[in-house]
Amino acid sequence: MIEIKYSIEFLSDWMCSSGLGAGAETDNEVIKDKNGLPYIPGRTIKGLLRDACEEMAEFSMVEFPVIDHLFGKRTEKDKHESTPGSIKVSNASLPEKETQEIIEHSMQEYLYRNVASTAIDDKGIAKTGSLRMTEVCIPIKLEGSIHIAEKYKTTLENAMKWTRRIGTNRNRGLGRCIISLK
Repeated sequence: MIEIKYSIEFLSDWMCSSGLGAGAETDNEVIKDKNGLPYIPGRTIKGLLRDACEEMAEFSMVEFPVIDHLFGKRTEKDKHESTPGSIKVSNASLPEKETQEIIEHSMQEYLYRNVASTAIDDKGIAKTGSLRMTEVCIPIKLEGSIHIAEKYKTTLENAMKWTRRIGTNRNRGLGRCIISLK
């Protein structure tokens, strides 16, 4: 196993949802660490890389046994029969230097903004009660690490290139990114 460092550079606002709201302020908030800084859980990144590999397999760019080895084998009937994969993915978070600066100067609030959205009916009028406020994170760069067998490094790198968006509301323009090895 080797450790590979990776980075995620966001090109647009993004959000990985905590599933929590802030009362009247927002209906959905970005997931944050104990210091109020955004991060992406390793399991989320691992799932996105698996999805990328499965899409690549449709074009014969990856074989399914490789996917099962890396990400584990899923069974629909009995989850106890599932097998774990060999890849280990850390959370993606701000680089240490930036983290220290932001915390030292209490600048966490400047990483986020609220975006409003609403449902529109057939006549072009907002549907009653459909206004939603979502907290998003500004475009930033996150870093993490992956432990993987060296022979799968190229497969992983290709899956990273295949992944173009991360997080909630990807189909609405959020989460455009570039994932690359460092």
